[in-house]
Amino acid sequence: MFSASQSLILAIMVILCAAALLCLSWYFHRQIRTSEDYNVAGRKTSLFPLICTLVGTAIGGSTLLGFMSAGFASGVGQIWLPGAITVTGIILLMFFVSRIRRWGERYDMVTLADFMVRRYGPAARLPTVISVISAYAAITGMQFVAVGTVLQLVFGLNLSVAIVITWAVLTLKTWLGGLMAVIWSDAILGALQTVGIFFLLGVVYIQAGGIDAMTASPELAENPGFLSIFGIGPAELFVYLMTIGGYQFVRQDLWQRFWAADSARTAYTGYVVAVIFTMLIGGAAVLIGTFARLGLDVSVENPDLVYYSVLQSTLPFALVVVMIVVLLATVISCADSFFIAGASSISNDILRPYLKVEDDARLLAYSRHAVIAMSVIALALALYAPNLVAIWILGSAMLVCGVVVPALAALLYDDLDPRFAVASMWLGLFSASVWQVLGQPFGIHPVFVGLPLACLMLPFMLRTANRTAVQPG
Repeated sequence: MFSASQSLILAIMVILCAAALLCLSWYFHRQIRTSEDYNVAGRKTSLFPLICTLVGTAIGGSTLLGFMSAGFASGVGQIWLPGAITVTGIILLMFFVSRIRRWGERYDMVTLADFMVRRYGPAARLPTVISVISAYAAITGMQFVAVGTVLQLVFGLNLSVAIVITWAVLTLKTWLGGLMAVIWSDAILGALQTVGIFFLLGVVYIQAGGIDAMTASPELAENPGFLSIFGIGPAELFVYLMTIGGYQFVRQDLWQRFWAADSARTAYTGYVVAVIFTMLIGGAAVLIGTFARLGLDVSVENPDLVYYSVLQSTLPFALVVVMIVVLLATVISCADSFFIAGASSISNDILRPYLKVEDDARLLAYSRHAVIAMSVIALALALYAPNLVAIWILGSAMLVCGVVVPALAALLYDDLDPRFAVASMWLGLFSASVWQVLGQPFGIHPVFVGLPLACLMLPFMLRTANRTAVQPG
């Protein structure tokens, strides 16, 4: 795809970026004194970096490329992919963000399991931890593959070697700086991602000839709904809302950022802005793919390669280098966030309670050990899992089916029956897992099996509920 001299220039840029990120992590490594500094950035993150890290975790590299390829293959109707995240974000803002923040602030919470145990007792810890680690190990492995693919393209490396190099760099970066370094690197990478995507959208729109040229494209004669926001079936839309949307409610990395903010106002305002920018950036990615299909001479057998084809079709090499860095920024800002979220569950929800760790210095050391453990799990999945996407679907379905119902109920009601809440978690987890292992019979996504079954426990959970006592105390 690139000449030898171009590959050399790209390689130098990639190495410089990696070195800069490691230097930034080393700087924050010297600032970290406690486990809270490491896992929730000392609960003192200001507004700008919070916005950037929220956007960076919502729009990852695989997500960005996925949105673009979906727009290229199916048109503007795929804007409901980021739309599902936005709908959930609005619901979170209206009913849950302030409550999540108050619970975390009141009890110094670090993970989703902290909240579930506080509300339902120690029996809620294990199903929550299984759900979180399964989901985050798989999605971290996916990000290793995404960065490794870029390194393969730039350096001509074997993909497995590229994945191992990615693992080593990201593990060292996260091990050094924890969430504090992750958030501040996201402040840089997220800003770069935002500017880069909007710039590319403008370039593609102009070179595609504008709306008049695109509406005259022969593609529209074959598919008249290609430019319609409603060019998506109701069943597909419902899948997006229940999977991508439902996942947002119980994203541990999202809850941790609400708790990492320096105030409740910062958490709420930051998320308002992040929801808006997530929709705009995700929508821009879909439109880039759509415009490329209608107005550019881009032909790819694999829609996942649309991004690279668009760059080569529209930009001089100097800007191609910048946009490759933008892609890496997008992937890394997402990867290390998922990485530290999963590692927090290992240190805070497994090592801390079962090894009876009370000393904070030991807990900080265990937090760093957990990063290595999480990285090894994710690396194994990236290298050896036959279908990493299927594992991520299973992990996400387990998180949605096992945790969404009792978590949201616990945010809205007090005095819920913990026995049925825990039963709801195991029922959702087990049914979603079995359905995925069976290969999704009848083409039904596991979330549409596990979530309804988990909801069956809701009336029993609510028998003793008190709607008025929803504040932590």
